[in-house]
Amino acid sequence: GCSPAARAMGLVASAPLFSSAMTWPAARTVTSVVTRPMHTAWPLWQPVLAPMHVTRRPHLRRMCMMTVVESRRVNLYSLDDAGLDTLVADIGQPKYRAKQIKAWLYGETPAASIGEMTNLPKALRAQLEEHATLGSMEVAAEQVSRDGTRKRLWRCTDGSLIESVLMPYDTRRRTACISSQVGCAMGCTFCATGQMGFRRDLTEGEIFEQVARFAAELRLKDERLSNVVFMGMGEPFRNYDAVMGAVRRIMRDLGIGARHITISTVGLVPEIRRLADEIGTGDLGEIKLAISLHESSDAARSALMPVNRKYDLETLLDACRYYVDTTGRRISFEWALIAGRNDDMGSARALAAKLRGIKCHVNLIPLNPTSGFGGQPATLPDADVFVRTLEQSGIPATVRVRRGIDIDAGCGQLADAASKDTAALRLAAKA
Repeated sequence: GCSPAARAMGLVASAPLFSSAMTWPAARTVTSVVTRPMHTAWPLWQPVLAPMHVTRRPHLRRMCMMTVVESRRVNLYSLDDAGLDTLVADIGQPKYRAKQIKAWLYGETPAASIGEMTNLPKALRAQLEEHATLGSMEVAAEQVSRDGTRKRLWRCTDGSLIESVLMPYDTRRRTACISSQVGCAMGCTFCATGQMGFRRDLTEGEIFEQVARFAAELRLKDERLSNVVFMGMGEPFRNYDAVMGAVRRIMRDLGIGARHITISTVGLVPEIRRLADEIGTGDLGEIKLAISLHESSDAARSALMPVNRKYDLETLLDACRYYVDTTGRRISFEWALIAGRNDDMGSARALAAKLRGIKCHVNLIPLNPTSGFGGQPATLPDADVFVRTLEQSGIPATVRVRRGIDIDAGCGQLADAASKDTAALRLAAKA
């Protein structure tokens, strides 16, 4: 749907994007200019903002928001059902091929490469290998903890680095901890991701791919990915639409139920209320919400978490009450126990007073150390006293098991190595 003026300037490719007759130019060669809202998800190509030398005519820029479409290979994990249907149609294949491809992506015996999709004709596999990829992110590194936790460093197509974690449990439960952004703008002082700053949002496809590839690898070992938590790099609610799009695909394509998906936020009040409304009226089911709280006074919380200066505790807890009242769901509060700061009985009583009347559960975890924060984790005996104090006030609480600490895979520890080094230098300069 480009304007006649743009087409007349020769800036629009007339051939369909996927055509066996097309000669594909090298990556990053401009093939067309199209008009559309920037949020519209066209599945078969990746848009980037048009450079000024393409949109050099002011009247054309006024007519439409312009996007340059690049002839990159499409990532099969980025395509929903409609996208797969369009892909097979554009390469001249019958519609049932889309179901066959989907089975190789998400079925019982997932393919590790397009070449392994053996019930597809050899010619079709060759077409797919030319025009598509099975994943867009490269595994740059992987570490395995003594407790079996795996931390994976992904390199995105633009060179950005993100981390995600797969945690095994004795019960055969397998939980993936997923990132939603490259870095984070929230600036929580005890969090390695917050210390590295914000780089960019991840796309819906990049978020979903982290989960899909962990799930595929587990199925090849006759295991199942049972839980997904959005507690990796980034603030999920700052990338709300992409995260919720990925959540819907995790439920639909991977078969992971809403009750096994948890989204953690530092407390972005408008999005908490939005999620409550969408759970009540939409297709998100009963996904779980966790709030990173960590302090029970505005002064102390603002020192740890700058977001509290915008949404103070009263405003945040009002939104939490709205969430509970609207959805009927229990809400979780996360509390990192920092020795000598928020791990004593007085802190527990103050927290219990704040949460009284809210249907909730408190997850306690001794602080995971980071290079940019000088605090130390509370001891387990102090953590047990904290739990008992909360429970005496009618607030259920659990000390969460710390996993992957020896490889910096715990909550609040994910960041790229360069950012961790920079944070350590900043902390040393303050000393």
